[in-house]
Amino acid sequence: MSKEKLTITRCEVTTDGQTQPSSKSIDKFEAMLNPASYSHKLSISYSKDAERKSGGRNHKAQGQTAVESRFAAINAEGVSFELVLDGTGVVKKDDSRVPDVKAEIQRLTDIVYRYIGKKHEPNVVKLSWGGLNPFFGRMEKMSVDYTLFEPSGKPLRAKVKLSFVSFMTKVESALRADQSSPDLTHKIQVRDGDTLPLLCQQVYNDCSRYLYVARRNKLANFRDLKPGSWLRFPPL
Repeated sequence: MSKEKLTITRCEVTTDGQTQPSSKSIDKFEAMLNPASYSHKLSISYSKDAERKSGGRNHKAQGQTAVESRFAAINAEGVSFELVLDGTGVVKKDDSRVPDVKAEIQRLTDIVYRYIGKKHEPNVVKLSWGGLNPFFGRMEKMSVDYTLFEPSGKPLRAKVKLSFVSFMTKVESALRADQSSPDLTHKIQVRDGDTLPLLCQQVYNDCSRYLYVARRNKLANFRDLKPGSWLRFPPL
């Protein structure tokens, strides 16, 4: 079994509001060594109704011992991990070349940090690794610690700490907010074990809609779903 490596892929936002990963090899960065840990953070904000405003300040009722928290919003998700880049020859790329640490850091920086002048914002990227759910986001922080050098000063090893905050277009946010609604167009990525009737049951609560979806996606064989491909489930 081949070893899957963590991959960072630059994405484009299409005109219909979908986040689409690039298929160009230059837009993909593959980890030399998979991270030892991968942190996925989720958080929720709450408002405290028992607090009342007076003169622009919040005050608690006198003698109050507890405050009821009410849901306010789901915050953006976060992912963080650390990559090790090694140019000593101990770790080689798939083409057996010894990586150049400085060049690898530049490639990574071009994908996660480079500012897009026309859009006035950095790239959106997709993080994918093995069985973990794909994560779409933008880089929040990046730090590089060089830990080994040649006598000339050329870096031979570095630790790169990365953190990302989730990204979602307004269209994708609307779909996620109402995943159960059959009145919205859904875009779903096929996973191992998925069948078209099962996906139709999840979206429409009606597995018999599979032929309708197959025709709309121009599927020659609805039983032959390829993991990683995307299917559109249009409104009924």
